[in-house]
Amino acid sequence: MTPQIIENGLFINLLNPVISGAASKAMTDEEVIEVYLATQNANYFNILYERYTAKVFGKCYSLLKNEAQAQDAAQEIFVKVLLSLSKFSGKSKFSTWLYSITYNFCIDVIRKNKKNIGVLVDDINAYGEVIIDEIEDSELMETNVIRLKAVLNKIPAGDKAILLMKYQDEFSIKEICGILNKSESAVKMKIKRAKEKFKKTYKELYIDVA
Repeated sequence: MTPQIIENGLFINLLNPVISGAASKAMTDEEVIEVYLATQNANYFNILYERYTAKVFGKCYSLLKNEAQAQDAAQEIFVKVLLSLSKFSGKSKFSTWLYSITYNFCIDVIRKNKKNIGVLVDDINAYGEVIIDEIEDSELMETNVIRLKAVLNKIPAGDKAILLMKYQDEFSIKEICGILNKSESAVKMKIKRAKEKFKKTYKELYIDVA
């Protein structure tokens, strides 16, 4: 039987060669995935884990607002990624695919916890293609960082997530459509509503603050 250890919740085959730091940094995510699927060398999966574990935890924490839940979620997400890696088609970037899994996993956790359930009821599919967004992006981008975090933590998780996708991760509308499995008009309406909630919450928190 091949000797194995468990590190950070992942199996590492002790008989597989260790990939040097320089070699791993030179490989794209897609190249790492291709080699991992061809060799099943767990060290290659660990390259992806090391690249994205902090980001996945950060996204989980920003949505779940609980460190222990975020840690558990991040570990479970990487298990799901490990089991589903053969299904990665390469049509989108690996980071986008990973974010999709992260977002959907965290929303499922929120559903189970029966928190922010109102934002999870999607009633925007009936809207037409013309979306009038009167809130300038600059209103969000120029917000004081401390106030920005405070407002994001006040609005529902789904709204916070889509704003982070657009303004922090700089995903395109097309990429967000893929993550949420929604039409372009639905995503635009979702962003518009999230921005409206952001502006409303900002005014409630800081309208009287000098």
